[in-house]
Formats: sequence, C-alpha cells, structure tokens
Amino acid sequence: MAPHDLRRPFKRPLISDQEKRRQHSLLRQAQNRRDAQNHARFLASTALSLEQPHEPEPEPELHDEPIPDSEAPESPRELDVVGASKLKGAEARKWFAKQLMHPEWMIDIPENLSQDWFVFARPSGKRCFVVSCNGTTISRLRNGSILHRFPSALPNGARRKDSSGPAQSYSILDCIFHEVDQTYYVIDMVCWRGYSLYDCAAEFRFFWLNSKLAETGACKPPSHYHKYRFSLVPVYCCDQSGLGAAYTGSVPYVKDGLLFYNKHAHYQAGITPLALVWKDENCSQYVMDTDSKGQVPNQQQVVLELQEGGKLSTSDDLPVVFGCLDEGFMHQQELHSGCLVRFAIGEGGLVLMDGKLEKADLNYLGKANRARASADSFSKIMFQYSVRHSPLRIDDLLGSVNSAADETNKVCDIEMDG
Repeated sequence: MAPHDLRRPFKRPLISDQEKRRQHSLLRQAQNRRDAQNHARFLASTALSLEQPHEPEPEPELHDEPIPDSEAPESPRELDVVGASKLKGAEARKWFAKQLMHPEWMIDIPENLSQDWFVFARPSGKRCFVVSCNGTTISRLRNGSILHRFPSALPNGARRKDSSGPAQSYSILDCIFHEVDQTYYVIDMVCWRGYSLYDCAAEFRFFWLNSKLAETGACKPPSHYHKYRFSLVPVYCCDQSGLGAAYTGSVPYVKDGLLFYNKHAHYQAGITPLALVWKDENCSQYVMDTDSKGQVPNQQQVVLELQEGGKLSTSDDLPVVFGCLDEGFMHQQELHSGCLVRFAIGEGGLVLMDGKLEKADLNYLGKANRARASADSFSKIMFQYSVRHSPLRIDDLLGSVNSAADETNKVCDIEMDG
C-alpha cells in the first residue's frame, strides 16, 4: 500500500492490527487478574519513600510522545510487585515510571466507538501520580522524580486533627498538572482509601472518581491545609454530542488532543490499545513532531532500537521490525545492540499489507539523543505518518459515531414496525 493510498473515508480498510490488539487486551485482562491490592500498596509506598535522584532527570515534552522516552514498558516478563520491592535508587525509579497507563495513538477508528468508549479533552501539562498517605501528599512525574510534596484535602493528605480514617490508608490518582492555573486535573483513579481500582472497569473508576473526589473538598480553592486545587475533567460518552462537546467545548485548561477510554478497560500499567490519543490542529498545539528547535522537519523522523542481528524495532511489548542494518555499516557507525538510532522516512514511505508493515524506506540520520531511553512506539509512528499523508480527521470520527446511531435507529424502526 503506497502512502497516497492511505486516503479514505471513515469506513476505511484497517492500516494496522490495533483492533485485534484491543480485543486481545480485553480478553487478557479477564484472564490475568493480578494481586491488585498489593500492587497498589507497594506503588503508594514507593511514591512516598523513593529517594530523589542526585541529578534531576529531564521531563520529556508532552508534544513529542504521550509515551515518554524513559517509560516504555519492557518485555511481558517485567517484574511483579514482590520483585520490584527489592529495587533501589535508579532501578526503583525506572519501575515506578512504568506504572502509569499510557494510551496508544489512534490510527484506526475502534469498532463500537459510540457505545463502548468515553472521550474527553486531555489537559496540557505534566503527567504524574498523586499519592496521599500518612498526613502528606506527593506527586511524582513520569520518570519517578518528585514534582510537589504538599498538604491536600485528599484522604490522609495533610496532618489535621479532624482527619478521619486510618492514617496508613492511601489514595492514588492519575493526574496532569496544569502549570497555568496550578491545578491537578484528575484523569483517573487507581486507589481510594486503600481500596484498589486496578481491576475495575473504566466506567466504574470514572463514576467512583466523580462521586468521591468532591466529598473531600479537594476541588475547592487552595488553603492552609490544601496547597493545590484538584479538578475533574468532563468525560463524555463518545456519541455525536459527547464527541462534539469534547472537541469544541470550553474547558478551563489548554487542550492537548482528545483521550478515548474503552469503558471496559482495567487500569493497565504501560502502553494499552484500550486507551487512545488523537489530535488535530484545532485541539492541540502539537500535532506533528518537532525537532530540538521546535520546527517540523521536512521528512518524518523515527527512533528505533537496534537489536541482535541488526534488526530495527519499536518499543512495543511485541516490537515491530522496520528494517535491518548490515554488520559492516554497524561497525562503521559504531553501533551495537541496544543503541537507539534516528532515521528519516524517505519517499518510498511505509508499505503495509493487511495491517502489517511490509517495508519501510529508512534513511539513516545518526544516533538518537542520549536523553532518550527507548524507541518510538508503532502507533506513534503510524499516527505521525498518517498526519503527513492522510490524517484521521474529526469528520471521520463523527461519521463513525453517526453511522452507528443510524444503524441503531434502523433497528428500532424495524422492531416498531413489527
């Protein structure tokens, strides 16, 4: 499939296996229920006790990749909570960085988008975990570094005489800190008063978040015992009105694209196809990747990891191979297994067949910046590629939900006629 063949209406041939991976993720989460309570307890303990690195680690810019460079998940054989509890220092921070749930980029419209998905406008800012326990509140960035340590109105988030509940109970929120108004916008709830929500569907987590957060007073203006304000983001069912509201509706924060959550998705650490991010120029300042000078390069650039045998792969749990380097070239450029290498996609583009990558025209640019710790994900590369050649537009998304609504109306008409 040549690059120009990607242009299509909303009912288009799939350009990836994203839908298959969504179905697999739903099946896998039903089969593999972890010890969520212990996982949440250790995550809270790590957030409170993890030492700050002597040298500050850079926080990647959100416009470059919603899956930060330092956080791409390792192989499926990653450490469990028991193994992670033995880690110290940098290794512990590396484990902590993998605990956030990161969306894939939307490269194909999900089936049943209007029925099975939520949508909301993603706030621009710093993604972090916020943990309240033992009379204090700590927010940690995606690389494990402390953003703020402060008193809050969250359960056990401040040392107050009138606080209720056991002091050792903890709560964990998935937030984005919005610098402009100094507000933590809560996009998900992982644990509340010691009760783990890891294995709860997004539909329940959002309901619980809306009902519980307001009760604490955390959404009120800052005070002596509550240094930063917390705020909920408006979450909509992804029908015509909900999608329109998320896309064009007024919000008190700067938008950075739309986030889509499958209603049945559990909170899964790492990259998941059950959460998706989508952008265009009307809802984000950062649609196309920029270089170090903030300019959009003429050719799309990608960062791949050099594997054994010269294979060039993405950072996904199941890496996608984009090409292969010969031994002579690797020796000449002083490249070895594990190196992160930057390429430009040439005029030959990306060739796909039945949603699988068949061929990529890669032009070598050099080693990636040392600050990077992982390669690009496949969904990011494909989203950026589609933006340049045939973007998935808001009209395509609206057309998909409208089509689903028309089909539902037809079924209702037939039943009534009967």
